[in-house]
Amino acid sequence: MDPGFTAEQDEIRRTLRELLHKRCGPAELRAALDTPAGHDPALWAALAEQLGLPGLALPEAYGGVGCPRTDLALAAEETGRALAPSPLLATSVLVAPLILALGTDAQLAGLLPRIADGALTAALAVPASALAAALALTGPGGGDWSGGGRAGGVQARRSGDGWRLYGEAAQVLDGHSAGLLLVAAHTGGFVRSRTLLFLVPGDAAGVVRTRQTALDATRPQARVQLRDVPAELLGSEEADVPEALVDAGDFAAAFLACEAVGTAGRALERTVEYLGQREQFGRPIGSFQAVQHRLADVYVQVQAARSAAYYAAWAAGGDGAGHPDGEGRPDGDGPGAGPRERVGGLALAQALEALRRAAADGVQLHGGIGFTWEHQAHLYFKRAAGDELLFGPVHRLRAHAAERAGLFARTEVTV
Repeated sequence: MDPGFTAEQDEIRRTLRELLHKRCGPAELRAALDTPAGHDPALWAALAEQLGLPGLALPEAYGGVGCPRTDLALAAEETGRALAPSPLLATSVLVAPLILALGTDAQLAGLLPRIADGALTAALAVPASALAAALALTGPGGGDWSGGGRAGGVQARRSGDGWRLYGEAAQVLDGHSAGLLLVAAHTGGFVRSRTLLFLVPGDAAGVVRTRQTALDATRPQARVQLRDVPAELLGSEEADVPEALVDAGDFAAAFLACEAVGTAGRALERTVEYLGQREQFGRPIGSFQAVQHRLADVYVQVQAARSAAYYAAWAAGGDGAGHPDGEGRPDGDGPGAGPRERVGGLALAQALEALRRAAADGVQLHGGIGFTWEHQAHLYFKRAAGDELLFGPVHRLRAHAAERAGLFARTEVTV
């Protein structure tokens, strides 16, 4: 793996940081959170028009930029620094890869160009608290997380040549404002139950969407009720939905890991800036050795998490540049091709732990002001806690990674 960035990656990150600095400062951020959408539509339009960010990792044939997914994950470090509220995670990271992997030619041509230019936002709707399970981040991805043929979740039944959905999904990221819902629903009854994905317009008859109060206001969430709603099956009934969700989950984890280290790095920077200004006993409190040691520990943890996040972003990408053996990616088509190396969950665990440490120490080292609603410190802390609730917790991310790697496989001992 080549740890250096390409000139194009550096340019994307630089331009994105400049744009967010101008359009997503503390005042603009708070104003966006109070809007009905929970984000600034003008900023989203600027990200689409000036950077092509929604379509950065989509093929050029569908209006995208055609960059590898690595570039989108690395760009997330800048959105994390600004805590930028936008539909990027829900639309381009959770939904677009699933449409690209499973959609029919007509669905690809009809949906992806609109996603790429920012005109269409989307949300992945799964039952409450099941997002990490659906993406196979904390378990193998099977099971009855989408309803299991019983009451709860979302159920699908045939209706003529189409399908109709009924049920409820909560904690849907950007579900209250998305123009398209990608709904995971159980079909086939109890005996032959399985999960399929369905496309539902956000304004379809029978869809009731309510914005929920979320711990992290920068990630708006909604409760989506489906009352006998007509839906279009994504792809075909033979589509390998579990495998597509696993792949989407690994990329989402890499994206979130990069975003988390960006947030953690900015939280640490703000803390260092404050400690260099606040004086106690006639000198800046940042000059005390105990405080410096504490900050150094946080810095080391953030840097280690950043290295893990970069590796996960590289592993989840689609290009072959920088492979340690010089033979292409582990999941590529070259001589070194092999099974995809899924390390997103492990990198996400390390990044979330670093973010939690940087945010918590930032609140404490800011003193009394760090606990106030008016200060930015609490937003970093809520991002850390909110992401762990949605995509973790950390110990389960690590446990699943260890189980998948076979670290704790049982061995028989003959006496």
